[in-house]
Amino acid sequence: MAEQWQRRRQILTALSHHQGFISGEALATQLGVSRMTISNHIDALEALGVEIFSVKGKGYKLQKPVPLMDATELLKGIQSRCFYFDEIDSTNSFMMKHANELNSGDICIAEHQSAGRGRRGRNWVSPYGSHFYGSVFWNFPQGMAQAMGLSLVVGCSLVTALEALGVSGLAVKWPNDVYLNGKKLAGILVEMSGQADGECQIVIGVGVNFVMPSNSGEQIDQPWCDLTNVDIPSKTAFAIAFHQQLVSDLKVFESQGLKPFLSRWQQTDLYKDQEIRLEMADNHVEGICRGIDEQGGILLELDGEVKSYVGGEISVRT
Repeated sequence: MAEQWQRRRQILTALSHHQGFISGEALATQLGVSRMTISNHIDALEALGVEIFSVKGKGYKLQKPVPLMDATELLKGIQSRCFYFDEIDSTNSFMMKHANELNSGDICIAEHQSAGRGRRGRNWVSPYGSHFYGSVFWNFPQGMAQAMGLSLVVGCSLVTALEALGVSGLAVKWPNDVYLNGKKLAGILVEMSGQADGECQIVIGVGVNFVMPSNSGEQIDQPWCDLTNVDIPSKTAFAIAFHQQLVSDLKVFESQGLKPFLSRWQQTDLYKDQEIRLEMADNHVEGICRGIDEQGGILLELDGEVKSYVGGEISVRT
């Protein structure tokens, strides 16, 4: 299996370095394999969401770049333990399964998730190599209550790391999304196990769109964006910078709670001072968004009174 992935990465590297089409025969010669081997690996990559133009008599060409991680640079740059895979069912699931063996700050990163998950059980579209998929483990000794509002901290960490790499136009959407120019760029999924009043183990899953293939974008049922037109060093550089920022922020959050992050959230709140609708199961409320409180609840002003809500999904009031 490792040899298969090495070969597929070699094919993607060759395609990335070639300006136009490159024939299957030329690829086979370059990699020292048969023409059939190239064809089989191309088919496998397409099944994983990579879009490759195939024209008879001309060969192959990538529709869009595939920003693979530099494994050596990644493992060198991450100070905690880093588990890196070409393919996995879910980075969150991997970390949850091994929670008893992990230390705070350990991270799992994959190029493809066969069963990636978003909030409320939604599918997270995970084309191979195109985006960032990662999960960080953290242990909270004082229980689940200590982790209230955690997804908001992660949103702040994402914005800080991306801005440091030159990305502008970012905003946070309560409780677990980051937007770029008004469209969803990244999502956060926090899962936990443990006791309400005892030690609590947390896995923080993050997905960031880097270069969305067209066929994958068509599967998403909301406005999205990616970093295609943003000049950042590399996906590897982002992974290292984000991990460093998140670990730093989690240490502050663990000792001081959400209070130090309130102003950071307020500065980039997507719906700040806008009229919004908060959907809660079979109920909903409408009011003006006034930020968040120290428990991570969203503050809504209704008839001149500000109230806090800890669950639900928000949208612009229409």
